[in-house]
Amino acid sequence: MSGEEETNDKGFKLLGILNIQNTPCAREAILHGAGGSVVFGLLHFLGTSRVKRSFDVGVAGFMVTTLGSWVYCRMTNAKVRVQQRLIQDGIKNKVMYEGTSLDPNSKPKEGSPGPSS
Repeated sequence: MSGEEETNDKGFKLLGILNIQNTPCAREAILHGAGGSVVFGLLHFLGTSRVKRSFDVGVAGFMVTTLGSWVYCRMTNAKVRVQQRLIQDGIKNKVMYEGTSLDPNSKPKEGSPGPSS
């Protein structure tokens, strides 16, 4: 008991290769895919009463829903990262130019010479 908190870095691996805990959007995509497979398979079974074909439709629904959810989530995360980068650059420029003559928010004083129109 040294006071240090031990962390479990194993996580949950899907098929032994994909670490769900550390891969962005993977957990949500797998959960959405599971729900999509149940919905697609059940609706197909209720419509046709064919068990094997409904299972196949459920598996296809899992793949399509998982892939669609993962792509949507990754694109949304990419957009957020671009927005964050733009905001960080804007804050950096504001801090760098604040109080100088290059500051776009500063108004020229009445007594100081400035560009005349």
